[in-house]
Amino acid sequence: MGVIAKNNRKLTIYYHSGTSIGEQTLAYVQASNKKLHEVDIAKTNVTGTQWTELANGLNTNVSELINTEHPEFINTYGKESPRMQEHDWLKVLGHEPQLLKFPILIDGETYLQIKSAAQFKEYLEPDSAGIDKKPLSDQFTDKDSA
Repeated sequence: MGVIAKNNRKLTIYYHSGTSIGEQTLAYVQASNKKLHEVDIAKTNVTGTQWTELANGLNTNVSELINTEHPEFINTYGKESPRMQEHDWLKVLGHEPQLLKFPILIDGETYLQIKSAAQFKEYLEPDSAGIDKKPLSDQFTDKDSA
């Protein structure tokens, strides 16, 4: 059992309010019909255990959560991604949360890195698989207009 609470009726978003992708994604998430738990990592300290759980939920490494192309990362660590241990990457996120690459959304047991606000919109609008999609002009008959 992890330390992050999961609920099928509530979305949880980890984002940084100082980034445009974080703010845009938050706006889309707030507009959804689900209850929301917001974790603004600019204001809330996320523990190493939580970061590890988020990375595991995404089936990735903690290092993949970090934007190594961010100017602040490059100024501190250089253009070449340094070889660091997982605890070192956790320290980077702990001390410089603005380096989070993308907001992370938890919906029940599903973890997603939201790479664009439009991606979240697509996630919420399920595709009607199996339903024949006809052109709009073919969907109505003469009887419909009467």
